Amino acid sequence: MTTIRKRKIGNTEFYYLEHSMKVNGKVEKKEKYLGKQVPKNIDEIKKQFMNEIYQEKWYKKLDKIKNNFRKYMQKLPEEIREKYIEQFMIKFTYNTNRIEGGSLTFKDTSKLLHDNVTPSDRPTRDIKEAENHAKLFYTILKYKKDISLGTVLEWHHNLFRETKPGIAGKIRNYQVGISGTDIELPSPVELNAMLNEFFSWYNKNREKLHPVELAALVHYRFVSIHPFGDGNGRISRILMNFILHKHSFPMLDISYKNRDIYYTALERSQKGKNENIFVQHLIKRYIKDYKKYTTKQK
Repeated sequence: MTTIRKRKIGNTEFYYLEHSMKVNGKVEKKEKYLGKQVPKNIDEIKKQFMNEIYQEKWYKKLDKIKNNFRKYMQKLPEEIREKYIEQFMIKFTYNTNRIEGGSLTFKDTSKLLHDNVTPSDRPTRDIKEAENHAKLFYTILKYKKDISLGTVLEWHHNLFRETKPGIAGKIRNYQVGISGTDIELPSPVELNAMLNEFFSWYNKNREKLHPVELAALVHYRFVSIHPFGDGNGRISRILMNFILHKHSFPMLDISYKNRDIYYTALERSQKGKNENIFVQHLIKRYIKDYKKYTTKQK
């Protein structure tokens, strides 16, 4: 957590930014001198300070993951690479739908998407949404352009056109809430301006930010806007993986069993209006999941 600290030397007060973090089980503190007064652009300074910390602590590891993963994939025969992608798609489809209340088990999802065997005791809606998510996943792998509002609306439409045609590809014009939390989501009248601001921010920062940080921020900012009646989490995770794949980083699957930690980080960020909480959570999750690629590959 980043806080502003005041120190008094003699009769003069000095201000510092301080950030505490755990490194190898020990708490370490980083400081940045602000001056005799807190600057007016303190929010920008905080972001820059956190970026410096990210770069020092995580970016080298993230880049090592990318390079070693790419080397590993290049060694594999094409058929095995395709199998790896399919296995990730099945796992990602199962987890992202299960997080949102889908009833298909991992075995159901695997049989449906790999063996083309439809489970007989599951809702047709859940089956169709799994099939459409799999199709959308392969769409983003092949998509060469960058994201825009039109792209996202099309992806949402493709995901829900068969199961929820009334909301598919449409920005909501009604208020929604999230069960189990008191987070207040944007009102319908705010959405157009917020979406325009989101894509303006993305276009300005897509080449400036580290791709993994960018993916985390896109996920967080889009799901916090919550522009659809349903499917905001799924589309946010699709956008996250589109960015990771576009920049040749391995994609991230947020597992159903870790959903409570994931939701806690998201809620803490939203309540505290501090996106760094969620970004840090996702980067830590990413490094943990791909730890084997942080060491030199044989």
